[in-house]
Amino acid sequence: MISREEVLNIANLSKLYLDESEIEDARKEMDGMINFAKKIDKIDVDFKDLPEFNSISNAFHEDEIKESYPQNKILESVDGGKDGYFYIKKFN
Repeated sequence: MISREEVLNIANLSKLYLDESEIEDARKEMDGMINFAKKIDKIDVDFKDLPEFNSISNAFHEDEIKESYPQNKILESVDGGKDGYFYIKKFN
């Protein structure tokens, strides 16, 4: 379990201010994250027992050329479309 002092040290390193009411909540959340990481660390990632992952030969497909919307129709929907471009105002 993460201690109150560790929470305060982490908060200090992160340049965060925690008032008294937030310290215990932060301790519980950090403790939960650490416990979750420990559970993930125990997972066997060898995939020997998962044949459905090993049977994928090619997840890609051929590209298909599809007709696009006509450029002039797209530019009609905006005010100021000109020369095949969308014109926008420059913001400083």
